Amino acid sequence: MSVTVRAYLSWATICIVWGTTYLAIRVTLETLPPGLSAGLRWLIAGTLLVAGHLAARRRLPPVSEWPGFAVLGVLFIVSGNGLVVWAEQWVPSGLTAVLLATTPFWMVGLERVLPHGERPTGRTWAGLVTGFAGIVLLVWPEMTAGGATGTRFLLGVLALQLACVTWSAGSAYTRWRHKEHSALGGAALQMIFGGLVLTAIGSLAGEWSRLAFSARSAGAFSYLVLVGSIVAYSAYIYTLKHLPVSTIQFTLLGRAPRADALI
Repeated sequence: MSVTVRAYLSWATICIVWGTTYLAIRVTLETLPPGLSAGLRWLIAGTLLVAGHLAARRRLPPVSEWPGFAVLGVLFIVSGNGLVVWAEQWVPSGLTAVLLATTPFWMVGLERVLPHGERPTGRTWAGLVTGFAGIVLLVWPEMTAGGATGTRFLLGVLALQLACVTWSAGSAYTRWRHKEHSALGGAALQMIFGGLVLTAIGSLAGEWSRLAFSARSAGAFSYLVLVGSIVAYSAYIYTLKHLPVSTIQFTLLGRAPRADALI
């Protein structure tokens, strides 16, 4: 199977799987606090992926490159995922979906200013605007039904935009580095670094006393670890290396309309 075919299969996986993780995250948050919910998810997923990688006798990226993966773990997982989970405590889910749908616009902007970034065409901009308008149309009833207000709500909105910016920055940085190493090995290290930071944040916030599992939340958490993280996130990292940014932008737009979207 050619690299291009594998890349498009990875892209299709993202489109399908990330759309199924939203409800799973909601169920997990029924009994798990946000910091530990996100941190343990990524930490366990990264550890399992490293174990499988080594069992297959594949080498991890050299230690000299690990600082770069730590940076990506912070951009993608700590900020890109952690801030969204945190913000969803106060921001209505419909509005969250719309705000997360600004990610492709941030990505286009970052690519535009990079020396060797992609230059968006008129068709790309038209597609982005059309997709965003469709998202607004889908979530408009929930947005106009009323929601949270106050300082925490505003902080949540700002956190969502910061999550969009850092996710876009991580995507651009991944393409800029373009090192010849295993995408799975790199994704595993990002998960571990990001998971460690989120778990530390949750620990400092005193979340261990609120950590609990029900049958529903345990099942949802397991699904997020195995499918949402190991499968979908690895597919995203692989896609970033081999497909144009314009293709990935529409993937991001496609995942946003779900009313319970957390990322």
